[in-house]
Amino acid sequence: MNPFVSVLLRISITIPSTALMWIISFFGFDLAFWMSTVISLAGGAVVYQTVKGVSKHRFIKSQGLTRKEFKYIERNLKDAKLKINRLNKALFAVRSIPQLKHNIEVLRITRKIYRITKKEPRRFYLGEKFFYSHLDSFVEMAEKYSFLSSQPSKNRELNQSLVETRRTMEELTLTLERDLHQILSNDIDQLNFEVDVAKRSIKTIKDSQNFDEGGNLK
Repeated sequence: MNPFVSVLLRISITIPSTALMWIISFFGFDLAFWMSTVISLAGGAVVYQTVKGVSKHRFIKSQGLTRKEFKYIERNLKDAKLKINRLNKALFAVRSIPQLKHNIEVLRITRKIYRITKKEPRRFYLGEKFFYSHLDSFVEMAEKYSFLSSQPSKNRELNQSLVETRRTMEELTLTLERDLHQILSNDIDQLNFEVDVAKRSIKTIKDSQNFDEGGNLK
């Protein structure tokens, strides 16, 4: 479920429940105003957490994951978010117009992988190499390049190192693209299957139109 919708659902259930508990406490049990308020707020907190827990349980179940697996994936996603933030900082610390397009593309790919996996955690297992290796490598390369390019005086050796690092980053970008493709592989296979089915259906319709009711070719 969309995080915003999930929070909105919890609030929409919690507020009426809290108000109802206050009314029952104040008018039904004739409790003091402050006591009714405390009870209703405490009850509202319980309702909020209960709805949150139920929603989370249903979400985990819909993804075909155990709670342990989900927590494990959540930890990896939190780490990935921090790494992507580091990557963003490193890439845009380099004031290079020619590299701007490449840097934007890299961030687009990494953020898309993160968003897709955040929305559908079961896809994590399709992109394990991205989370365990490729993202780390790119962050290290980007930070190294940012550090070297910021040096005020550059000799031939330093310039050569910058060229090699940039070339490695370009190669790693292709790897990130493959990671994204891998995460979307099931969708691509499903789309190809549906396209094949549609093509066969169209061919069947066309073939049937070439024959009359007696089965003779028109």
